Amino acid sequence: DRAFVATDLTDMVMEVLHMRTLEIEVTSKALADNPLGDPHHRILHALVPEDLDSEEIVPCVWWLAGYAGTGRQMLAHDGWQEGLGQRLDRLRRDGYIGKMVVALPDAFTRFGGCQYLSSPAVGDYETYLWEELPRALGKHVHIGRQGVAGKSSGGFGAIHAALRQRQPFAAVACHSGDMGFEISVLPDLVRLMDALRVHGSVEALVGAHYRAQNPKDGQWFGPLSMLALAAVYSPSESSPMGIELPFAPETGRLRPEVVQRWREWDPVDIVAQSEDARRVLAGLRMFFIDCGLRDEHGLHWGARQLAEELRRWDIAHEHQEFDGGHRSTSYRLDVSLPKLYSALV
Repeated sequence: DRAFVATDLTDMVMEVLHMRTLEIEVTSKALADNPLGDPHHRILHALVPEDLDSEEIVPCVWWLAGYAGTGRQMLAHDGWQEGLGQRLDRLRRDGYIGKMVVALPDAFTRFGGCQYLSSPAVGDYETYLWEELPRALGKHVHIGRQGVAGKSSGGFGAIHAALRQRQPFAAVACHSGDMGFEISVLPDLVRLMDALRVHGSVEALVGAHYRAQNPKDGQWFGPLSMLALAAVYSPSESSPMGIELPFAPETGRLRPEVVQRWREWDPVDIVAQSEDARRVLAGLRMFFIDCGLRDEHGLHWGARQLAEELRRWDIAHEHQEFDGGHRSTSYRLDVSLPKLYSALV
């Protein structure tokens, strides 16, 4: 399914770009005074065809980065792989896509992300993402049908963005998205348990990370990622930093009532239990899911579970698996971007 296989990396990275990058400054009312003190002045990056006429209406895909990532990172390229601008340029030149806009929002938080959800523990990111940013983008380009896509946490966010209908998304692409929590997410809670045993409390853990000379060190990734999930899946005003943990810190024993709150966000459980969710997904012009068969988080099993539920309810979708892990899979955009474009024109 790949549209292109690089045979000359030097030629590949030296291609002339035909996409220009808009940098749109956004002052978010929704994120002002958020509880984590994260910036409410942000930049929306958007890739726009250079030959786009001022009155031309084009489809738009919102790309949601994975945990600890930002949309801007998709613009980077190196000697091993293209940046998103070069990829779009090549796909268009080779006839796989036409003119389209790709918007790259920034939803980074002090915890590394918010799953593209709103929560009293992190702030109103859904209003920021799906009301303020589309208005800001609309001042620069005329947008037609919209799709939403993402990788990992971003893939999860893409499904929920469609389900929650803050924007009329017509197509979804989910790469290695968070789902099948019992297999893929809950086992990683032990990383947060161990960190709390060392630091003593949620506040102390967050403070130690904030003061760390290298906050990107691997010791922080697991605990912070689980804390980021807890902040949006199980917020609680009466808990430290407004976050209810799904386990007892002293013993690690899971709290079933809190775990259930987490599972209510699992796309697999949502499709199994919600008629409204099934109606929304059935109305999409395209729903694409993929995951590598060597995914380090077991997300390929979650994808299989979701595909099974979609088949059970006769919801049109495409589910693909490939020989790969969770990381360095941007080449899979060669599969999803043409599908998204075809669904949106």
